[in-house]
Amino acid sequence: MSDLSPLHITFAVYILGMVGIGFAAWYYTRSFDDYILGGRSLGPYVTALSAGASDMSGWLLLGLPGAVYLTGLSEAWIAIGLIIGAWFNWRYVAAPLRLYTERSRNALTLPDYFTHRFEDRAKLLRVFSALVILVFFAVYCASGIVAGARLFESVFGLPYGQAMWYGAAATIVYTFVGGFLAVSWTDTVQATLMIFALLLTPVFVLIGLGGPGEAIALVEQADPSRLDFLKGGTVVGIVSLLAWGLGYMGQPHILARFMAAESVRAIPRARRIGMTWMILCLLGAVAVGFFGAAWFQAHPEQAGAVGANHERVFIELATHLFNPWIAGILLSAILAAVMSTLSCQLLVCSSALTEDFYKGFLRPGAGQKELVWVGRLAVLAVAALAIWLASDPDSLVLGLVSYAWAGFGAAFGPVVVFSLFWRRMTRDGALAGMLVGAGTVIVWKQWFAAATGLYEMVPGVVLASLAIVAVSRLGKPPSAEVEGLFEHVRGELQRGG
Repeated sequence: MSDLSPLHITFAVYILGMVGIGFAAWYYTRSFDDYILGGRSLGPYVTALSAGASDMSGWLLLGLPGAVYLTGLSEAWIAIGLIIGAWFNWRYVAAPLRLYTERSRNALTLPDYFTHRFEDRAKLLRVFSALVILVFFAVYCASGIVAGARLFESVFGLPYGQAMWYGAAATIVYTFVGGFLAVSWTDTVQATLMIFALLLTPVFVLIGLGGPGEAIALVEQADPSRLDFLKGGTVVGIVSLLAWGLGYMGQPHILARFMAAESVRAIPRARRIGMTWMILCLLGAVAVGFFGAAWFQAHPEQAGAVGANHERVFIELATHLFNPWIAGILLSAILAAVMSTLSCQLLVCSSALTEDFYKGFLRPGAGQKELVWVGRLAVLAVAALAIWLASDPDSLVLGLVSYAWAGFGAAFGPVVVFSLFWRRMTRDGALAGMLVGAGTVIVWKQWFAAATGLYEMVPGVVLASLAIVAVSRLGKPPSAEVEGLFEHVRGELQRGG
């Protein structure tokens, strides 16, 4: 137990620090706008790191290194696809969305934006998009709960059910208390910790093995196919891995960071910071999995836990390579990744329940203080649902994330992109895109994914895009007011926001 004391202390200090930030954010949270978008006040650095940290989740330190450890460099195609997709999102979506949501009656959520962008008086877009958020984020939040449980289970030897509650508790507290500002400020700290852990760990693995040449030789000795970028490769397989990048344009928790930036002019600098952080983190995660295979080939006596669950590769490396104090800091990075994404997801679900259902239908005249407290109660409700979904100890983080990522990417991605760049898009086109995108992901996952090997994101995005164009073309053109707002926003962007 004495060996674990530094781990306990490190984790306790980290968790108390995050909760402390939550209470500091409470002081600055005066309205529902503050609670959901931080009053649109994030500077470039916080915008960049908050978007990155909310994006990557426990998948970055558990799922991706585990996949590379198990299969080899062929899994790196996911990272390549993500980098391309994230750059496109920052370059072409961030600034227009930031401006358009502000001009669309200060829309605070994606459903709110869709409603005002298309003057949807029937509120069908609001209802359906909020339902998509709640369904797929319940699964996404569950992935965060699973990742946190894996950490506490592995490090402290806790039963899975108990570890699940420990892993979720601190995130729920600071999100409940401080809202968007707490989430964004803690994201900045957590992103720093994540990049530190992912760059330091593979460096020490290489030092311990004698250098890159020796490490690569050990990987080849264990399984030469791990060095093959095209291992068992088919066009469908590579397209499926690259297709992860398609999902960025539809992720509400990432798009919310763009909406919260202090101005359009802050976006280019935030993009440079965010993309640098992301590339380094993904390289580090791939290196952890790849060189981790070399480490456990050289030290088979330490490989028991990784053999039982390949997603523990980072945990086991940190535990064996470093003294307990440093290991505690590195393992806190997993908790940071879990907390950063889970908190964003809880907040987006809370905003959908509060802004799009409670205020939109039940209490249109609700005051700001009432909305903030309803938002806090919604955080607790969504967290309880996510914990219930995560109760299966055999759940794998990567599988849960891939399903939710595809759901958002197909349901919202094409709608967001077309809404920002196509004047002729209509309300019915947007609704058709959401229905077809979400429905295709669910149907393809259940009946076609295993047989074809094609990631459900691909048919979802393609069919959703076709539905948007076809239905928009077949229907009446948008009203003069809708087209006028579109032209106004495009003109403002051309003038520099």
